[in-house]
Amino acid sequence: MDFPNRQSTIRDLLDKDLGDGFVEGTVERIVFENDETGFVVARLQQSGIPGLTTFVGSALAISPGETVRLWGRWIDDQKFGRQLRVEKYETLKPATADAIEKYLGSGLIDGIGPHFAKKLVAAFGVDTLRVIDEEPERLRGVGGIGAKRAQQIRAAWKSQRAIQSIMLFLQGHGIPASQAARIYKTYGDSAVTVLRENPYRLAEDIFGISFKSADAIANRLGMGKSAPQRIAAGVSHVLREARQDGHCYLDAQTVLDSAKQLLGANDNDIVTALAAMESQKQLVREQDALFAPRLHAAEVGCAEWLKRIISVPAENVPIDVERAIEWVEKNKSITLSAEQRDAIRTAVASKVMVITGGPGTGKTTLLNSLLTIFGKKNLGLLLAAPTGRAAKRMSDATGREAKTIHRLLEWSPKQGGFTRHEGSPLAADLVVLDECSMIDIHLMHAMLRALPPQCRLLLVGDVDQLPSVGPGNVLMDIIASGIVPVVRLNTVFRQAAESGIIANAHRINTGQFPQFNDRDFFFIERSAPEKALDTIVEVVSSRLPKRFQLDPIRDIQVLAPMRRGEAGVSNLNDALREALNPKMERIGQRAFGLQDKVMQLRNNYELDVYNGDIGVIKQINHEVKELVVETDDRQVLYSFDNLDELTLAYASTVHKSQGSEYPAVVVPMLTEHYMMLQRNVLYTALTRASRIVVIVGDPKAIGRAVHNVQSTRRNTRLCERLKNTL
Repeated sequence: MDFPNRQSTIRDLLDKDLGDGFVEGTVERIVFENDETGFVVARLQQSGIPGLTTFVGSALAISPGETVRLWGRWIDDQKFGRQLRVEKYETLKPATADAIEKYLGSGLIDGIGPHFAKKLVAAFGVDTLRVIDEEPERLRGVGGIGAKRAQQIRAAWKSQRAIQSIMLFLQGHGIPASQAARIYKTYGDSAVTVLRENPYRLAEDIFGISFKSADAIANRLGMGKSAPQRIAAGVSHVLREARQDGHCYLDAQTVLDSAKQLLGANDNDIVTALAAMESQKQLVREQDALFAPRLHAAEVGCAEWLKRIISVPAENVPIDVERAIEWVEKNKSITLSAEQRDAIRTAVASKVMVITGGPGTGKTTLLNSLLTIFGKKNLGLLLAAPTGRAAKRMSDATGREAKTIHRLLEWSPKQGGFTRHEGSPLAADLVVLDECSMIDIHLMHAMLRALPPQCRLLLVGDVDQLPSVGPGNVLMDIIASGIVPVVRLNTVFRQAAESGIIANAHRINTGQFPQFNDRDFFFIERSAPEKALDTIVEVVSSRLPKRFQLDPIRDIQVLAPMRRGEAGVSNLNDALREALNPKMERIGQRAFGLQDKVMQLRNNYELDVYNGDIGVIKQINHEVKELVVETDDRQVLYSFDNLDELTLAYASTVHKSQGSEYPAVVVPMLTEHYMMLQRNVLYTALTRASRIVVIVGDPKAIGRAVHNVQSTRRNTRLCERLKNTL
């Protein structure tokens, strides 16, 4: 028999199962602890038995000095010998003065270290834990413990006991130990009560817990398959999944069919639940469409605010357009195209305007010309883009400060929202938003609410790129509505056309097969996915860095159409990290290490990092359980508790790359990616590169992508709302 070349797998196969086991004793020391998963390797002293017993398993919040009861399976490990693999456990209060001192001195309780543990036990003996729990005011009688420290000790003790109580409840109901701390942080002391009443709240409230996991817990708690909470949670899950696919709504029949398949419930139960959810404002029905309430409010709000902005005249600023065009050409030493001149005329006369066009068509030149003209009139100008990288590119291209939209709107963690809105609008006469194809319906709604009524709005973006990661198709819907003037730049300037990247972007966008060269647009034919993966690793780790003096982590980005598959994002990340950063110490279940390239998976307003942000891990502090990720413009401090918001980013999906630009981009194009072989996917991928594109794959896959314009349609009604047809 052939075994995989991994020691742990071989050892697992050789381990001997010695049967069921039960032990009780005092934890002497923790040999290893994974803070993210709760997995521990520890030594236990059983009463009256010489030597220490080893146990392993998920056991969050167990500390030296605690008395524990453990149930599990005895295993004869080939390397570590006899040990108990824990399946269930409970903690008991330490019973002796020595055990209590060790327990309190372990650092588990904030405010108590070995020094104060010794003093407390000297003062209260075996009664110490009861005093902390029931008479914390007596702690102040111990030298060195004042009111503040006594309060800190009491709060930490209460929190620790609550976590242990939650663990006892959770371990029998399918929730991993790694999520217990987050559950407690979310629900506090009422965690168990919340879960008993409605375990489906886990899927909605806590990142990383799926509906399937919550459903399994509900089943163990005895909740029936036709329980109203279960049906409502299933419907919410269906709408949440649709949102992740970019939809703002689903038609009622699709919701019914999907919920039926998910839940195994009958039509009547689902229809009844839908009616109840509608009456309780848990969903919004609009004709045959079902919306999550926040999405409906965002879409309706977007339409209303945009129409309101258009209806209010801008402050009268006298501009002689023809003289302004001549002046800006002379001032910038440029010659504008006829398209660009027409765009300037339109912009001067418009309250809201869209500029779209592919690479090399002069969007940046046009934008700089407009900013120069409006700036000359002393208008207040604000520039923003959806991501940090896009904002930095905008700043570099215009020479003016550009912010992310989130920073422009001043998110407040304390208030749980943006502080810029209709009650506290931005101070601006003109707001320019770049990379607008990336802006989802929620962010555009927030942006429009923050504009003062007289403010002009200029939307810039490439409508041929993929739509936003979040729900909606905002830029395309605004263009399709016809309520604002749209300038589409089509002429590729001669200097830009000399770039193989730009030339091929336009070829692909018009349905033509790309033309490869040996300067900046390369193709390496590999039909087999496993050979393509090996070639990509070689290209990233060796070929491109040597030929073009590129940093393989900072300067080269692999963009794949799909996560799954032999040459999908997941496998590529594993292979690339093994080649680029193989020896660094790893932390956590996701095994991050120093110098790993990582990406943020969701918006985290408290940390001011957003879905798709990329950085490199620069520091790891195991003592305080924090790491530092360096992004383009700053350093972000992550607690180990937030590590499931990060993923490796040596490779990413094309979708996640929007708004970014890299010196070199490597793209696998294989028939195994057939579901995502679409023109806008390939177009978006190669337009992320500023210097070099390398496509590795099968010509047939490239051909399919070039000719496939049937991208998935998103369910939105913004266009109809803007047209007033709803």
